[in-house]
Amino acid sequence: MTDPRRQTWPGHPGRSAVNGHGERPRVVVVGAGIAGLAAATGLAERGVAVDVVEQCDYLGGRVGGWTETLSDGSQTGMNRGFHAFFRQYYNLRALLRRADPALAALTPVEDYPLIDGAGRKDTFRGLPQTPPLNALAFALRSPTFRLRDLIRLDAKAAAPLATVSVPDTYRLLDDRDAARFLRDINFPDAARHLAFEVFARSFFARPEALSAGELVTMFHIYFLGSSEGLIFDVANANFDVALWDPLRDYLQGRGVTFHTGAAVDALADDGGLAVTTATDRLPADGVVLATDVAGLRRVVAASPWLGNAPWRGRVAGMGTAPPFVVLRLWLDRPVRADRAAFVGTGGREPLDNVSVVERYEREAAQWAARTGGSVVELHAYSVTDPLDTVRDGLIARMHDLYPETMDASIVDERLLHRGDCPRFAPGDFADRPTVRTPDPRIMLAGDGIRIDLPVALMERAATTGWAAANELLGRFGLAGHPLHTVPNQGRSALLRRLATTGGGAGR
Repeated sequence: MTDPRRQTWPGHPGRSAVNGHGERPRVVVVGAGIAGLAAATGLAERGVAVDVVEQCDYLGGRVGGWTETLSDGSQTGMNRGFHAFFRQYYNLRALLRRADPALAALTPVEDYPLIDGAGRKDTFRGLPQTPPLNALAFALRSPTFRLRDLIRLDAKAAAPLATVSVPDTYRLLDDRDAARFLRDINFPDAARHLAFEVFARSFFARPEALSAGELVTMFHIYFLGSSEGLIFDVANANFDVALWDPLRDYLQGRGVTFHTGAAVDALADDGGLAVTTATDRLPADGVVLATDVAGLRRVVAASPWLGNAPWRGRVAGMGTAPPFVVLRLWLDRPVRADRAAFVGTGGREPLDNVSVVERYEREAAQWAARTGGSVVELHAYSVTDPLDTVRDGLIARMHDLYPETMDASIVDERLLHRGDCPRFAPGDFADRPTVRTPDPRIMLAGDGIRIDLPVALMERAATTGWAAANELLGRFGLAGHPLHTVPNQGRSALLRRLATTGGGAGR
């Protein structure tokens, strides 16, 4: 299904491609994550010469995949963990369709259960897709949300949920944290710990460290603003095989040159714009910095000529979310056949979610079929304890949730500890750098970059990448690419009226 009320943001007019006269403009894209690949695609499709520089040996950034050798000598795919490709990720899916028009590399996940510490279970299966009926049905059938809880909601405080518009929602709510907002609207405690905290931790943060503006916008994207609903797909093989190797082939067919395993040192502007690495100097008519937060801060700090003092201060002030852990276990026996591919958890610290990887990923399925075991992935967000403590806690919680794993032996394991996701803390929005920089030749892209559209997570990365390409295409007289989002206003006219009469004037 495609939401008939999705919003289209047309690309600017211009030539459809570089003409055959004169030298082609050249752009260097720094970073081959989703944002960088979207920027490279948008530019290359208009005939711009593109170099992509990536410090890792693989593409995809934080959604990259690589190969690991297990203790039995077999090779298998590995990545940083489960990622949900929601149906309303229009700009990300448009990118993936370049190499996979039917999106055959994605497979649907039929359900997305949430289980709290008391064993109460919420599910998104079978919900109506039309807002606000989807949210109402979810609330009324949830064991953590009763009818009297619905009556107790503070309509005035909750009005922003029905009137989301970016950037206005952030201007209204970004000074508050998500936990305070949920208390202010009298959201029931049990439901808060299950449903909302699970979503909050998608941003790798506890609710008290997450902007209320970010939370409310997220609720709009997935519930009140879109009829696509909480339906998503997952890659049916490791990310490199399913997604990025085909896209790399597509881009190389359009003349894009990839420089992997190369870290950018700085940008130079002595006799012409250039990107420098330890071994190379790449001249450019434009640059897209599509790095993670630390990479952006480092490159800007090493390029003192770039931008002005206020802008450089905003870049330097960007933060990262608390670190997280992904523990992937190869077990010698299977989990129960009825276990879901993915389960979100609340009140089971340090565990935040569990994936049974062979349910959807080809490499894990092949290993499980060959050995009779299971590949189980455990996630913990906002990690502060020693890693040994986190590992032991994750395994203990797995045993609690899936008792059949208590008798299983761990054949192999991989523990990843990372702290490179952008921060979305209260007060961050106003100073977050945008796609445009003070230098019109240089653009930013990534999920930590501000764009005033209702997008989040991987979709924000893709959208900023396309937007960065569009800005440079405009400089070259070339046509931009359209963008698509969920509606950038409250979906229901009735709810908007109720919000206004119920106190929405505080907006």
